[in-house]
Amino acid sequence: MEIIKKLSGITKKYPQPVVALGMFDGVHLGHATVINHAIDKAKLVKGTSIVFTFSNHPLTVISPDDAPLMIGSKSLRREIFANMGVDVLIEVQFTKDFSKKSPEEFLELLRDKIAPAYVVTGQNYTFGRFGRGNGRLLLREAENYGFKAEVCQTFTVDRKTVSSTRIRALIAAGDLISANELLGRNFIYAGEVVNGDKRGRKIGFPTANIEIDDKRAMLPNGAYIVRVKVREKFFNGIANVGDNPTFKVAKRRLEVFIDNFSENIYGEEIFVSFVSKLRDEKIFSSVDDLKTQLNEDLRVMRNATTN
Repeated sequence: MEIIKKLSGITKKYPQPVVALGMFDGVHLGHATVINHAIDKAKLVKGTSIVFTFSNHPLTVISPDDAPLMIGSKSLRREIFANMGVDVLIEVQFTKDFSKKSPEEFLELLRDKIAPAYVVTGQNYTFGRFGRGNGRLLLREAENYGFKAEVCQTFTVDRKTVSSTRIRALIAAGDLISANELLGRNFIYAGEVVNGDKRGRKIGFPTANIEIDDKRAMLPNGAYIVRVKVREKFFNGIANVGDNPTFKVAKRRLEVFIDNFSENIYGEEIFVSFVSKLRDEKIFSSVDDLKTQLNEDLRVMRNATTN
């Protein structure tokens, strides 16, 4: 998948471009409907599937106090797009200048930079200054800019629209099962492995530690069964989200014990996929009690992942 990070980098005319428009935070089932429709249309017309999105949420510029927590990282989103089969990702920064563009100026940008054959969006997508552009305007004006537009129906589960807002609320509430259902996959937290206190290593449970970004959505504190992607390979594991109250760690973080893995991965990015919750976070009276609990967590995890 080709990745373009600046509008000035869009210099080539792609054959029959089919462009999916959206923020696509988390790439949930509703987003996947739009993107897959664009991919299928591109295959049908022997064209190029393109996702046009922003590297930062527009609200971080327009109204920072109202900016939502992001469900995933940029690297995770890119990996999902690539796995879906997107040909080109245009991922530009949303700026104050961009926020001033009228809906018509945005459509002119698409025409002049990409010259799409088709543009695909979801029903809730808005564009242009103050979000005045919407699906109705796109359908009405598309031909004036040289392309055809298609607006996908909203995706629902239990008669409720699947949205990033709904998923954020489920993650915050710790409803991992429902969040995973709406995502169409496990909730994943990707991050760089940083140096920890190495206490886990001393008791036979070395962990890969990831700092939790306060601008990203995260599950409540507790222990979880996880699948971990490291260097394109997958491993089972157990993860703790929290501030490690037994040792009074001040900063909330993600600590991951990767089963049957002993390589040095400091400074590398790993992808932690949350399968199910094991238990709430606990304060242990001794290191031996903690080790006993971790052995029990490991037993439960291994039993769950082999059945």
